[in-house]
Amino acid sequence: MSNIVEIRNLRVKAKTDSGRVVEIIKGVDLEIAKGEVVALIGESGSGKTTIALTLLGHTRSGCSIASGSVTVDGRDTVAMSEAERRRFRGTTVAYVPQSAAAAFNPSKTIMDQVVEVARIHDLMPAAVARQKAVELFRALVLPDPETIGARYPHQVSGGQLQRLAAAMALIGDPQVMVFDEPTTALDVTTQIEVLRAFKAVLRDRGMAGIYVSHDLAVVAQIADRIVVLKDGEVQEVGTTEAVVNHPSHDYTRALISAFHPQAKSSPPSDAAAPAAPILQVKSLMAGYGAMGQDGLPKYVVLKDVDLTLERGRSLGIIGESGSGKSTLARAIAGLLPPAAGQIEMNGKALAGGVRQRSKEELRRLQIVFQLADTALNPNKPVGAILARPLFFYHAMRGAARAAEVDRLLDMVRLPKALKYRLPSELSGGQKQRVNFARALAAKPDLILCDEITSALDTVVAAAVLELLDELQRELGLTYMFISHDLSTVEAICDRVAVMYEGAKVEEMPTSRMKSGAEHPYSRLLISSVPQLDTGWLDGLDDDPLLRSAMADRRAAERWAVARRQRS
Repeated sequence: MSNIVEIRNLRVKAKTDSGRVVEIIKGVDLEIAKGEVVALIGESGSGKTTIALTLLGHTRSGCSIASGSVTVDGRDTVAMSEAERRRFRGTTVAYVPQSAAAAFNPSKTIMDQVVEVARIHDLMPAAVARQKAVELFRALVLPDPETIGARYPHQVSGGQLQRLAAAMALIGDPQVMVFDEPTTALDVTTQIEVLRAFKAVLRDRGMAGIYVSHDLAVVAQIADRIVVLKDGEVQEVGTTEAVVNHPSHDYTRALISAFHPQAKSSPPSDAAAPAAPILQVKSLMAGYGAMGQDGLPKYVVLKDVDLTLERGRSLGIIGESGSGKSTLARAIAGLLPPAAGQIEMNGKALAGGVRQRSKEELRRLQIVFQLADTALNPNKPVGAILARPLFFYHAMRGAARAAEVDRLLDMVRLPKALKYRLPSELSGGQKQRVNFARALAAKPDLILCDEITSALDTVVAAAVLELLDELQRELGLTYMFISHDLSTVEAICDRVAVMYEGAKVEEMPTSRMKSGAEHPYSRLLISSVPQLDTGWLDGLDDDPLLRSAMADRRAAERWAVARRQRS
């Protein structure tokens, strides 16, 4: 089987903040055969995405290819002119980004952007491109495939937008696909469908792929071989089976050992004197669109949600993409005023909108957003981003504020030199840690964490979870932790609430999550968590319980679509 990708002695250099030129990719060799999927794994900053981007002849700002060759289908992307690269991208090689939110234009419809490659390269008539896009929407298990293209990016969930980015890449029928953390924003049930769709598309079209990920369980399902990277160098190469089950390098063994964070020990039982509630949510309803005569928005997302969170504890919110998890966080934070119900903090009712809340109420309740790309000001260096809440909430200035910025960076395991960099100069994991440090700057009582570890590799995510646990013990912090990663919820949370179609269907102690879930949807979620087993995904077809649950879920979705069309 001939190679469609050959990377030889690749060296990439970058300029540091002090102007010094350093080598960040150090003589990497890599081959990908036709129809083969090769995964690049390693911690944040190891060079995974940098190597993958060279297949498109591209490097991040401040970086350049110093030497070596990157041959794709017989053509060296390093030696191409920029005009040749533009013709090459989207047809020979295509890219699915880590953050779909940053890849879409908010002012254009989804359909116009998905078919743009076909229009730019004049691949097919517009009507044919639109029909092909609908077929891809259906293959990627997107809701309302016939009409979702008419929406704008902000009108779909993060997981749906990530799948739409995959459709955009696939429409040009490329020979090589570059997947850069494409399932990062997906819940576990959707992830199964998307991974199956990716495998089917690659297999049916004979496409090769390079798959960048920090999720070893996902890699185990889709990759034929794994390349382990650290500090821009290859540490280990082998078949997926060999690397997962018999790693030879110490660093690979460390990655695998960090795959499952240690489950949080149950808090001591104190039934006689339970901790006081810091947050109470009562009959909360929220949504989007114009308000109707019944006083409810056109699109109701949250439906009579009740929650109680005790001081110093952590509550996990799990559920599939579009279940209302992030909407719940936005409503509690005051970014989306509720249509009905009440939110109380420390026994006092909070105003629905953030503008009506006092500065002290804002300080006590902070939110860390899911998408660091859109949450951080791209024109401000990290130091200025962290300094702003220090001045706003604590009136800190001068040397005291500068010292606190350094302390915050140290708390989230980032070097102090990063305070001079812009967000675009950071990796995805680094941006997410800056996002969390900004919330800590307010010295809050309660932090709403919306998928804050989704962009982190397993080693860094395990360190951040350990940090969150340590800060909770030292500072008495309370967390509401929204995630589709059940192992993360298990590691940080005392209790977990399950959301489905805007309603809370079950709540239980985290220790009972895997063995004692009672609601059928809760059991479906938990059984959908990928395992570090190369045959796990293919073996799901032999699980009658899961197959039945997925069939019931699809039937419920078809009914919901029909109901929306009738209304």
